[in-house]
Amino acid sequence: MDLRDVKEFAKDTAKIAILIIIILLLIQYVFSITKVVGSSMYPNLKDEEILILNKLKYRISEVKRGDIISLKYADTKYLIKRVIGLPGDTIKIKNNKVYINEEILNEGYISSELVYDDFSLESLNYSKIPENMYFVLGDNRENSLDSREIGLVPKEDIIGKISIRFWPLNTFKLF
Repeated sequence: MDLRDVKEFAKDTAKIAILIIIILLLIQYVFSITKVVGSSMYPNLKDEEILILNKLKYRISEVKRGDIISLKYADTKYLIKRVIGLPGDTIKIKNNKVYINEEILNEGYISSELVYDDFSLESLNYSKIPENMYFVLGDNRENSLDSREIGLVPKEDIIGKISIRFWPLNTFKLF
């Protein structure tokens, strides 16, 4: 092995190391892969589906109503939910309808056959959603651990926005 071979080996090793560092940084700060566990987002997301989570989205833009997000819950648990209420909103659920600021929220993404309990933001001791807090619900309101039980979600607990469903391949979708 001559000096030229050693230089080529060092260059190749450096390229691989840089590539590994870039991939690790992307996974840590830009995107990650997550899996749906349970039926709380049914019918839009099903158990065992694999998703891509955009972690950068809310560092450069605001959380929007209707976004499907991943959030931290109970130290090691992560939940996937839909953002319903934004800071400043009032929330009420009555007769299977969600009211935001006294207006019915059009939710074409949930089944009209769902039956779930009435709810008021006052039951969480708020008259309206405070700054940097969000109200989230699962699409399967009959079977979902969401803001009705866990309370409002602080912005710092939002990991990112679900951007792509890529597995199974026949259900590929951009969100």
